[in-house]
Amino acid sequence: MAMNEVTLSEAAARRIADILASEAGKSALRVSVEGGGCSGFSYKFDLADQPDEDDIVLERGDARVLIDSLSLVYMGGSEIDFVDNLMGQSFQINNPNAVASCGCGTSFTI
Repeated sequence: MAMNEVTLSEAAARRIADILASEAGKSALRVSVEGGGCSGFSYKFDLADQPDEDDIVLERGDARVLIDSLSLVYMGGSEIDFVDNLMGQSFQINNPNAVASCGCGTSFTI
């Protein structure tokens, strides 16, 4: 895997496909990185109808994920996963660039 490549786990791909199948007019999950959160940066998840000009598009099965080029700088080498356990259900980003993260799982430090 290239250092700037982002991958989707099988569990994440299945969950994204399920979500998109139930959302009319939405064709992808957008994942972006924003400043803020308790550790400096946070992940944001939105549904999108089409890619923007600077998006990379990840596809696995019926799942489609959009990541803008700026967010990709912070997410290179990451895996997007979906976890379903006693603590609840959530998308998680396994990011090798993050040197610290917080308990909420959506905030990190580089």
